[in-house]
Amino acid sequence: MRKAFLALMVLAATQHSASAQSGAWADKLFAGDLEHDFGVVPRGAQLKYSFKVTNIYKVPLEITNVRVTCGCLTIKESSKVLQPGETGFLHCNMDGTRFTGFKEIKAYITVGPEYISTATLTVRANARLDVVFNPGEIDFGIIHRGQNPTKSIDVEYAGAQAWQVSEIIKSSTAPFELKVEELKARTKGYRIFASLKPDAPAGPFRQEVILKTNDPATPTLTFNVLGNVQATLKVAPENIDLADVKVGDMRSRKVVVTGTRPFRITSIDGQGDGVTAIIPDREATTQLVEIRFQPTKAGDTRKDIIIRTNLDKEAVKVTVQASGSGS
Repeated sequence: MRKAFLALMVLAATQHSASAQSGAWADKLFAGDLEHDFGVVPRGAQLKYSFKVTNIYKVPLEITNVRVTCGCLTIKESSKVLQPGETGFLHCNMDGTRFTGFKEIKAYITVGPEYISTATLTVRANARLDVVFNPGEIDFGIIHRGQNPTKSIDVEYAGAQAWQVSEIIKSSTAPFELKVEELKARTKGYRIFASLKPDAPAGPFRQEVILKTNDPATPTLTFNVLGNVQATLKVAPENIDLADVKVGDMRSRKVVVTGTRPFRITSIDGQGDGVTAIIPDREATTQLVEIRFQPTKAGDTRKDIIIRTNLDKEAVKVTVQASGSGS
């Protein structure tokens, strides 16, 4: 550990004299990835990039300060403290609604706190004045699973060319469908509709959509579709411990199953080896399920209890760790 501290002290002491050749020692945390150029983008686009940062030293490092030269760039750290050998990310968002033309932004990332150094990152973009995304991306926000809302984005063109989008590309695994129509107003361009699939899996998503154009200067444009699909069914707690139950005795715990609308529990799978569950005979948005353990012999058991419902045929899992003990 002392050698690692000395190594950082040497780096800090020589930083000023070596900066002309190699920069600050904190630059080395980014393995040469200190710049990102988004290229030519539509005005209004939300531009996202993640810089990978790895602690190559033998002491923990903390990101103590992040400073940017323009408010149109925001940076969020995946972790403020990196242990030796640990990797994190600096997630950058450049807001294309807040600048036009060419824009270069510096981000100063200071690490410490005992031995301090500042890395310099550079982000660039060139926002076209003749192509505008309105809004900059499609954000569904929080949606309950089973819902299929539709949102849209306008791609507006104000130039003099016979500009057009020739193809729209998305991932085959995207949880939404796309539909496009030409704008009817005086503005030339397109309105692109994204409709969430009713069977979209629960969890957050962010997908890039690529627009191919006939403009040789900017043959492709991109925007993001994002959202967070909430499960229609939740259970708490998801893990229960029924340990050291004497053979012949019984111990129980209750779990709470919550739905987005009233439902019935239709069956419970995974019972056995002394683990049983009681099915409530009612319809409600909140159900209490009692899980019991009554061992017939000493030893450990682990059971995945699957609680099935009539709410979109959804099910939840409770893991039971149990053990029976002799008298």
